[in-house]
Amino acid sequence: MPKNKGKGGKNRKRGKNEADDEKRELIFKEDGQEYAQVIRMLGNGRCEAICIDGTKRLFHSRGTMHKKVWIAADDIILVGLRDYQDDKADVIMKYMPDEARLLKAHGELPEITRLNEGVAGGIDEDDDGTGDDYIEFEDEDIDKI
Repeated sequence: MPKNKGKGGKNRKRGKNEADDEKRELIFKEDGQEYAQVIRMLGNGRCEAICIDGTKRLFHSRGTMHKKVWIAADDIILVGLRDYQDDKADVIMKYMPDEARLLKAHGELPEITRLNEGVAGGIDEDDDGTGDDYIEFEDEDIDKI
């Protein structure tokens, strides 16, 4: 059997969960950058998103974000626009939900932007919680099974 010449396996590649909980400085857009909201993920580090200026573009995530920062639909991202391609851009960073709320409060994002609050599926506002989500079977129905 050959010797292991590497520095470790899968767990080493994952690394430590560093600095996820601490607050980071809010980064605003500069020249050649724009805010965007992800519509859908396409795979291979690419996603389709709509910029705040109203243009739908194809985005490619940077190598430093690959397998480290997970981007999902409705996330707010900061992108670098390309000079030579208007329909493609590069993802610079992903904003956490609290950072996206701060951007909206500072007026960087339009008021109509719907932010993903981190709740999968969400709860309807008009749901009165009567519990109509279950099915009631009669004894006759059970006998048929």
